[in-house]
Amino acid sequence: MSKLLSDLNSKGLISPPSFVVDNTQYLCVMGSQSYGTANDDSDWDIYGFVIPPKTMIFPHLDGAIEGFGRQKQRFETWQQHHVEDKNARKQYDFQLYSIIRYFHLCMENNPNMIDSLFVPQHCILHSTHVGNLVRENRKMFLHKGAWHKFKGYAFSQVKKMQSQTREGKRAEVVAEFGYDLKFGSHCVRLLNEVEQILIEGDLDLQRN
Repeated sequence: MSKLLSDLNSKGLISPPSFVVDNTQYLCVMGSQSYGTANDDSDWDIYGFVIPPKTMIFPHLDGAIEGFGRQKQRFETWQQHHVEDKNARKQYDFQLYSIIRYFHLCMENNPNMIDSLFVPQHCILHSTHVGNLVRENRKMFLHKGAWHKFKGYAFSQVKKMQSQTREGKRAEVVAEFGYDLKFGSHCVRLLNEVEQILIEGDLDLQRN
């Protein structure tokens, strides 16, 4: 059981499906914390995967037939944002996936999912035997198709640099430098990551 999820759930700060807290296999901190660019005001972006009850994965075990009658509820992801724990002085954004959905995204080399498997060790908040097995074999997910995924994400960051309006400190940054440094850094980071994947078959999120 994840201590973080258990604590926040007991305080009534999160409301995941009933099976999530006990069946989370892997939980890590993403975003600026994992890239080594965080400051005291940075949010904690939490990613991970869950093994749902087997009848959600294999509905036929519970008598369901696809396309006939009332369909069984499937679990793909649970998200909850802006979860503020005032005692810990932290704000969390959660994205937890069914192990099936998580594996599909990893096989597609979705940058966020790939990054979650390659976070530094200190960014892993919870990992069961299953979570350890997946992380130990994370390089098996990497393939040449990463180029298309990472390039697409990098291009989307360029578009955001050029098009989005900003407020507050972000607006001040744009006024000073001519573009949003956050989106610019994401663009460079994504291209640096895919270069590592293609040349080395490995990934260090905090390089450069």
